[in-house]
Amino acid sequence: MAEKHKIVVYALSTCPYCKRTKRFLDDHKVAYEHIDVDLLDDSKQDEVLDKVEKLTGMRSFPVVVIGTEHWVGHDEQRLKKALNL
Repeated sequence: MAEKHKIVVYALSTCPYCKRTKRFLDDHKVAYEHIDVDLLDDSKQDEVLDKVEKLTGMRSFPVVVIGTEHWVGHDEQRLKKALNL
């Protein structure tokens, strides 16, 4: 799945679960885009928060998006399954 779909992680720079998710992807040499929402300027931050809430129904982090699949929270088993690891 990872070869075909763009991977995006919406995160907070200070969130330990966000850091774990990014570290997992880094350790497995998976290319991904990450957006640290708390480091964006106010208008862009509001835009991304609205997008995350529309996608997940909440404003919790990390949000992992792989193709059409997405979830909230650090979940190594789900990452392994989605990435065929």
